[in-house]
Amino acid sequence: MTLQHARPLHALPSTSASSAPGTPVDNAPPTRSKITAGLAALACAACCALPLLIAAGLLTGAGAALAENILLGMSGVLVAAAATMWWLHRRRSARTAAAAGAGGCASGTCNC
Repeated sequence: MTLQHARPLHALPSTSASSAPGTPVDNAPPTRSKITAGLAALACAACCALPLLIAAGLLTGAGAALAENILLGMSGVLVAAAATMWWLHRRRSARTAAAAGAGGCASGTCNC
């Protein structure tokens, strides 16, 4: 027994109803968000490298505790900033795409 579909899977309609036809919404994170997320990852990596710095004698116990708290806090703030920037970028892109397909003078049907 075989199952047959009425139409192929690649012909399914798009579920994106927020944008007008021909005006894509940019869902990719902006460059500034990628850079901020990279800095957050770098802060996490530096926090993980603290035991090596202590073993090498470059950092004392008190300095390591202070550095760990600062690096973890900084990493959290950077992750939150990157997520906020990406969210704002998607919101602006969706608003621009919706405005471009909403009619008015942009679509050539100006009644002014």
